[in-house]
Amino acid sequence: MDAIFYVVRTGCAWRQLPKDFPPWPTVYWYFTWWHDDGTVERIHDTLRGQVRAADGRSVEPSAGLIDSQSVRTADTVPAGTRGFDAGKKVKGRKRFIVTDTLGLLLAVHVVAANIQDRDGAKHPLLWTRLDRPGVQKIWADQGFAGRLVDWARAILGRELEIVRKDPDQHGFQVQPKRWAVERTFSWITAHRRLARD
Repeated sequence: MDAIFYVVRTGCAWRQLPKDFPPWPTVYWYFTWWHDDGTVERIHDTLRGQVRAADGRSVEPSAGLIDSQSVRTADTVPAGTRGFDAGKKVKGRKRFIVTDTLGLLLAVHVVAANIQDRDGAKHPLLWTRLDRPGVQKIWADQGFAGRLVDWARAILGRELEIVRKDPDQHGFQVQPKRWAVERTFSWITAHRRLARD
């Protein structure tokens, strides 16, 4: 586990693991095995439940937050899986995340950066509905407004509430209810392997 965390945190190649860790093929084998058999997801869900319980909340969330972030990709990423986000001026991929109100991940979906928020959000919202049926309400920013709100209500039976900026707002201000998902993106980009891809 420490070797896997080291790769994610530093962004080094598997072959560049320091010698104090087990041989890189062993670490990589465990990483892919645990990913494919669902062990990583079970560990994640268990730890999220423990953090929520320690905070005095129900283990299962009842509300969530959704947002997207466009990130540049490495040159080795196939052209078919990346695009250009004209709004952010980023060539790469866009990641959609759904978190609980503490900012702990519930769903992740990665697409080409040219996908609009309202289109790319359907998969993670559906997965959240299937995996976390207790989540009844999800807050989003203005990029998710429009027909996605109606789709969430009609197809998923969930409320997607758009948090709008104050019309008098100038510059950056923390948005009520949505700050936790922004913090999660900050946590993700603090890990070099996740900052670009």
